[in-house]
Amino acid sequence: MWVMGKVERVLRAAYFALLSVPVAFAPTGVRARVVRRIFRTPFALREPGWWRTLAHSVLSLAVGLVAWFAAFLMILAAVRGIFYPLIAAHDYQHSWGGPTLAGAWAVHFAGGALPFPLWVLLIAGLGVLEQRLAQRLLSRSGPWWPLPVAVVLFAGSVLFFIAWWHQI
Repeated sequence: MWVMGKVERVLRAAYFALLSVPVAFAPTGVRARVVRRIFRTPFALREPGWWRTLAHSVLSLAVGLVAWFAAFLMILAAVRGIFYPLIAAHDYQHSWGGPTLAGAWAVHFAGGALPFPLWVLLIAGLGVLEQRLAQRLLSRSGPWWPLPVAVVLFAGSVLFFIAWWHQI
């Protein structure tokens, strides 16, 4: 029973990370209600003002886009790992795990589908960062570290996306 509670919290945090893109443009009352309902914790909205609301919208959108990109990569890696024989160009000689189909499939499955829970944990971590951003900017409580972490995370993710796009 204890493990199921932990899994539920991780899935709730991952859900919040993916939900944060549309919620970033909602009124502050809606944002507070979403945090309360998803995390099942009290969240007091303390008149954030337009500057804090704008900062939360921008940072929430940025971290939410990172979460969606991570979800895209997670699905892409899992599908490619599971269905490698249907996707591959039949050049197993130069493929990871080659020169046979079985070896190439095993390596791509292990590298693509097996890390799926780690991807979910990454997205859940982004959801927790989103929650901390909301606490700091909308509730005027909580630690200060989510603000620079969100900026650095987004900047690093943009650089990663550019590098990933060029290797396609």
